[in-house]
Amino acid sequence: VKLNRITQGLKATVLAKMENLNPGYSVKDRIGLSMVEAAEAQGILKPGGTIVEATSGNTGIGLALAAAVKGYRCIFVMTDKASTEKVRYLKALGADVVVTPATAKPGTPDHYVTTAQRIAHETPNSFYPDQYSHPANPGAHYRTTGPELWEQTEGKITHFVAGIGTGGTISGTGRFLKEKNPNIKIIGADPYGSIFKTYKETGKTVEATPYLVEGIGQQVVPENAQLKYVDEVINVTDRESFELSRQLGRLEGIFCGGSTGTNLAAALRVARPLDEDGLVVFIVCDTGEHYLSKHHSDEWMKEK
Repeated sequence: VKLNRITQGLKATVLAKMENLNPGYSVKDRIGLSMVEAAEAQGILKPGGTIVEATSGNTGIGLALAAAVKGYRCIFVMTDKASTEKVRYLKALGADVVVTPATAKPGTPDHYVTTAQRIAHETPNSFYPDQYSHPANPGAHYRTTGPELWEQTEGKITHFVAGIGTGGTISGTGRFLKEKNPNIKIIGADPYGSIFKTYKETGKTVEATPYLVEGIGQQVVPENAQLKYVDEVINVTDRESFELSRQLGRLEGIFCGGSTGTNLAAALRVARPLDEDGLVVFIVCDTGEHYLSKHHSDEWMKEK
């Protein structure tokens, strides 16, 4: 979908890839199905099995939808940073949800990934996809998102902008686009406080600091974050992410989550110096309905 009002004064075209229109209203529906089908094909996930995953919500929703159709149980581990809407959504789809403190450091027993690994270990006939390292995560984007963007822009895409959480979207899509045209620039949008910009530029990981945007950024570098396909990482503040997410609804009629605002901020920064040949595509990661109690609430914004 072409942006018209937010992009006033820009020569380049900025397009929104509407992943908020998937059945579970996020980009993660692609990998939910992809990881389940891979596990079935490998014989890891058997009838009556239980899917256990660590998620900020959307991967859980994608997995829960696939599980509902195919008849599996789900247990998801989330941090208390995830919105109540996502927790309720998962429960409504029949999943069990375990909430852990967001302050827990990676590797500690309370950390959401460690907790999910433990539950998977203790649950018979369970499948722990691990979206952070599962090859079907970037694989889904290499097979679907990348080709869609190439075809939908008729090969004219010059820049692709996505957040980096597990790294699946940017690595899979980026790999496909670079194979089609190595000149396409792949841009990571990352919250201040996350490690990816420093890691991309220096190869070092720094101590992460807290930020409010959900579902992107990391404290550690996941296996699926293949930054060799990424040309540049742009840092964006929480304030700018939330403001632009809200503006996208008010000015363009695209109701979205905070991480979409992060992507849009980076996309606008990238588009500014480009001429009429510039064609920037950014990912609309998920729907604003998951955040009605958060950045789409004036009270919450004032509080923060």
